[in-house]
Amino acid sequence: MLSSLPKAEWMLADRGYDADWFINALKDNGIKACIPGRKGRKKAIRHDKRRYKRRNRIEIIFGRLRDWRRIATRYDRCPITFLSAIALAATVLFWL
Repeated sequence: MLSSLPKAEWMLADRGYDADWFINALKDNGIKACIPGRKGRKKAIRHDKRRYKRRNRIEIIFGRLRDWRRIATRYDRCPITFLSAIALAATVLFWL
């Protein structure tokens, strides 16, 4: 599954994704990890705190997309139609 990751510069995630094998797999794919370490971790992990604080913007966008019943319930079975519904909803949300 890690090999099918899209090309990205950064991976923003919460503490639940703090695993050495996952962070190393991201580095192997050329993706920089912005994942804070768990509280019980012995060795602290460095991460960009400013970038991590802006992670909530992504969660807000997904929450607004789920307000659309058609997208939340995956009404469209065809992947192309579903992606076009997401694009339409994102466009409307951008203009509002």
